[in-house]
Amino acid sequence: MRAFRTRVLCAALTGAAALTLALPHALEAQSVRQSGRSDAGMVSAAHPLATDAGVRMLEMGGNAADAAVAAAFAIAIVEPTMNSIAGRTQVLVATPEGQFHGIDGTTQAPWDYDADTAPQASYGYPVIGVPGAVAGLLKLHDEHGTLPLDVLMEPAIEYAENGFRILVGDALRMMGGSEQALEFPGTREAYYRDDGSAYGPGEILRQPDYANTLRRIRDGGREAFYEGDIAEQMIADLQANGSVMNMQALRDYVAEDSRIVRGSYRGYDLIGTDVPAAGVLAIQALHIMENFDPAEMSEAEWFAVTGQALGMARGELRVLGTDTAAERATSKEYARRLADEIRAPAVIGAPAGVTAPLPLWDDRGDNEGGHTTHLSTADADGMVVSLTQTLGPNMGSKVVTPGLGFLHASTLGGYLGRVPGGFRARSNICPFIVMKDGEIVLVLGGAGGGMIPPAVVHAITRVIDFGLDLPQALAEPRVAASGDGFNAETSPGIGWTEAELTEMRSLGIDINAQPRSGAFGRIHGIQYDAETGTWIGAADPDWEGSARGPVRIGG
Repeated sequence: MRAFRTRVLCAALTGAAALTLALPHALEAQSVRQSGRSDAGMVSAAHPLATDAGVRMLEMGGNAADAAVAAAFAIAIVEPTMNSIAGRTQVLVATPEGQFHGIDGTTQAPWDYDADTAPQASYGYPVIGVPGAVAGLLKLHDEHGTLPLDVLMEPAIEYAENGFRILVGDALRMMGGSEQALEFPGTREAYYRDDGSAYGPGEILRQPDYANTLRRIRDGGREAFYEGDIAEQMIADLQANGSVMNMQALRDYVAEDSRIVRGSYRGYDLIGTDVPAAGVLAIQALHIMENFDPAEMSEAEWFAVTGQALGMARGELRVLGTDTAAERATSKEYARRLADEIRAPAVIGAPAGVTAPLPLWDDRGDNEGGHTTHLSTADADGMVVSLTQTLGPNMGSKVVTPGLGFLHASTLGGYLGRVPGGFRARSNICPFIVMKDGEIVLVLGGAGGGMIPPAVVHAITRVIDFGLDLPQALAEPRVAASGDGFNAETSPGIGWTEAELTEMRSLGIDINAQPRSGAFGRIHGIQYDAETGTWIGAADPDWEGSARGPVRIGG
């Protein structure tokens, strides 16, 4: 394979150094490690305190499901602009016996919701649907966990009650969302100072109301949130402010089993979940790419293929939703037909000026593509969990019901398109597992809206095709299709160089350089090294997360 760069280590070190410099006071007594090895399990999450919560469960003898539940409840506290217990959750589990289970905890429109007559809005009460995260996490615990729920929720309750230091990213996002968020008294009380100003990086945010809500869930389970006093408090607030939500919609909500979708890539098995998740998109892109040999191409040529394959797969999201559609979209024959349409490594011929730029960060750190969080866990026995959780856009609906502490997700009113009654809108969420000869190779998923499937595909091709380990793979730049051209990552220390962009353009590719941090998805994943019997954890160097394994297991 020719013309491939040797800058991985430099980029990884640059990313780690940048994180250390950017967050001198954001973490208290916390050594942030963005990669690690352990033979006793691993947790990789978008916030170090969430990683700590998951690792704590492994050290107490819990399994990967216990670690994921603890980390997911914790990250709903410490990364509040990205996710919430009133958001949506998608989970993919592999058991030590080789079985796969998916959990769909997606937010939903009430059954009597009329998308044609309901208010349309970009934030506020009209966009709030039925929350799914609590049901999804409790289902994960009920079906796969081993430790008591009160143990798993203790770190999240501790962070909410005693407070945590806000990282730079969340501080920027809370400041960026303040104009809308401050319209709602509950949000002002939960996330801002009395004068309406935002907390700065490294300052402590305490959320006693959120802690109390978590205790009620801990003690009352699903019924407390969907049928009991929390539900009554939610509905009273929502209906008083014009929401279509009602108690029956909450009572009827069920976290469902996800449909598992499968594929293969150069002898590796691919496992994801079907809509409302986007596992099919990643599988189809890889199936298309499998028809080309990167060893015969320059890097620019190979990622011209990758970008086009991703663009073709993106169109499938509109037609998926049935077994028949998923079977067609993941078939190798269909992928071969699509591969015939790829216009690389010959001249691409995309007309100039057609690339739609990604939404740029503004000075406040508020953008359309930066939402969602992902975490991955593994235990010493071989169970793994890939879990994605989101509110939708920055701070979701911007609404907190007074006294409850958590943000409601954005689901209705146009954000996810037309959502009929009872419908769970499709998204780019993509929990994913890669196996080889019956053994786990990668456990991953991402954050970043439409950039999630591209980030997952890039990580996989970097590991399988280039022989990189996962931390190295995440330090390499990415591309994503947009119109007839491509957006290309040019973040400092990680992105494509100007020479590489020039080579892509020489192929006729319309390239839009994107210097924005976090713009191309953030992967938090785990790799298994069969030679040493160890798990390798990797947090995306373009974000503020961490990865580490347990120091000990049991007492």
